[in-house]
Amino acid sequence: MSKKTPGLTKRNDIWHINKVIKGKRLYESTGSSDLEEAERYLAQRITEFRGQLIYGERKSYTFIEAATKYLKDEQKKSLDRDAVTLKAVMPYIGDLPLERIHMGTLETFIADRKNAGIKNGTINRDLAIISRVLTLASRLWRDEFGNSWLQESPLIQLLKLNNRKPYPINEQEQQRLIAELPEHLRNMVIFALNTGCRESEITRLRWNEENRELNIFTLLGERTKNGEDRIIPLNSTAKAIIDAQRGKHEEYVFTYKGNPVLRINGHAWCKARERAELTQCRVHDLRHTFGRRLRAAEVSFENRQDLLGHTSSRITDHYCRAEIAGLHEAVEKLSRVNLA
Repeated sequence: MSKKTPGLTKRNDIWHINKVIKGKRLYESTGSSDLEEAERYLAQRITEFRGQLIYGERKSYTFIEAATKYLKDEQKKSLDRDAVTLKAVMPYIGDLPLERIHMGTLETFIADRKNAGIKNGTINRDLAIISRVLTLASRLWRDEFGNSWLQESPLIQLLKLNNRKPYPINEQEQQRLIAELPEHLRNMVIFALNTGCRESEITRLRWNEENRELNIFTLLGERTKNGEDRIIPLNSTAKAIIDAQRGKHEEYVFTYKGNPVLRINGHAWCKARERAELTQCRVHDLRHTFGRRLRAAEVSFENRQDLLGHTSSRITDHYCRAEIAGLHEAVEKLSRVNLA
């Protein structure tokens, strides 16, 4: 029986490399329990390692390796959304070396997303995340020899947007939509129409963000799109929705069968829109509806900005009771809309 190659040790049935080459240690798993396969891998890595160490050759990384590092290192509010995109693109480019990724290798991914009915704006967000990973690989990330993961990031060209105008719904359309929604979504939609909250602000709404004395919810900057603290004053309709959720879950306000609702824009929402003949209405249009109704109710521009979370001139902690009362008076004007 031949002796194993020096530099290989077996742990938990897997061969690992532990070898010093030119004063540098090569230490990693071969990923194999078979000795011959592990020895072939070791020989390959020694050749690569010497090339990097002596001749400055660049190690080749796959996109899945880069995506894994990105999700591990990045700290941002939308990282969960980024993970969804990266998971979706893996079957197309996950095993490709970074230097082989460009618009041509993304064509099939883009075509399949379009065929699935995904809009160009959403696809552009996917492409922006992919481009971000490649940019970090070329400009920031370095291997143990100081070489970048990628020599130069490719130009990822965004698609032409097929934007459409906002579609605020009227009271009759609202009644049709509400009638078709399941109860848990109905509550969330009514809440959106009376608060102007974004989808993520509603799905992640927590009881510890509530101030029952002031009849508001307070969202810290880490929860808002512009990074600024925001208050959500409740009119009588929104308060009734909140009160009906009490006791259902100890942490989250809006739940379904004991679990927090992760999104409004799902299968049930899409089917309800079809039945209500409102396929042009998106979840974000509920926010447009809120803003338009405030303007129709002659709510001041400053109060509209505060209620929509657009303002940067005032900080939540500095609102006085009189100002909060003014915002409550503004949103209470919307409770006249028939929500039954």
